[in-house]
Amino acid sequence: MSVPVGALGMALAVYLGICLFMFFSQRQLMYYPDREPLDAARAGAGWQTVSTQTSDGLQLTHLHRPAQAGRPTLLLFHGNAGHAGHRVGKLDFLTGSGVGIFLSEYRGFGGNPGAPTEEGLFADARSTLAWLAGEGVAGRDLILYGESLGSGVATAMASELAAAGTPVAGVILEAPFTSMAAAAQFHYPILPARWLVLDRYDSLSRIGGIGTRLLILHGEADRTVPFALGRQLYESAAEPKSFLPLSGIGHVAHFERPEAVEAVRDFVLGDGQASD
Repeated sequence: MSVPVGALGMALAVYLGICLFMFFSQRQLMYYPDREPLDAARAGAGWQTVSTQTSDGLQLTHLHRPAQAGRPTLLLFHGNAGHAGHRVGKLDFLTGSGVGIFLSEYRGFGGNPGAPTEEGLFADARSTLAWLAGEGVAGRDLILYGESLGSGVATAMASELAAAGTPVAGVILEAPFTSMAAAAQFHYPILPARWLVLDRYDSLSRIGGIGTRLLILHGEADRTVPFALGRQLYESAAEPKSFLPLSGIGHVAHFERPEAVEAVRDFVLGDGQASD
């Protein structure tokens, strides 16, 4: 049975309309910022707010708990929703170890000015790295941690630092993707999503150049960032590297499992590596 030409034309028009809607709305669909200002008092004892200046003139506020002498600082780039203050309790298992925690905040999140984009978030991250370097925290005193969307930021910063001859002590990626384009294609399989994405966060092209040890955590039941994308990213990374798959765990729920806590603690405090 033939389909009327008019019906085909209408279907094509609807399809193209959906593609246009997705293209022009993509950043609203990608970023879900909580604009409530960060509050060090609410974060708890030992936390302070820090202000940085980006290359494009934005003044950003972040949360910082300084390291004790001889301990590294963990610089965390969070995912696409909420704000940095929501991650204060994420790494509670490191409390008492003397490890510093810097919760880097993005433009448009946590009361900061501006609107998030890939290049904008990279500029925000560079301002954080510059501030820490000014405090003497760089290179082997610094570990980068990327959560979901933040994995793209952490990977890009690690590769830039390695290219500049100042690699960090390690990189931890939680539920990472190969690229935002690949993740978008997974969620919208009938659309040409891979070609519509503006903020691509192409970690696959960068992971081989981070110049340091790597730990990846990924839940096998993750329906937000498919487990296969994290595994593919791991396979493309250079040694030394470790991959910790977590059966039955969904998106960024990894620390429900003691083996994830142990793997991160060992990675941060020593040379421990999770088993592949």
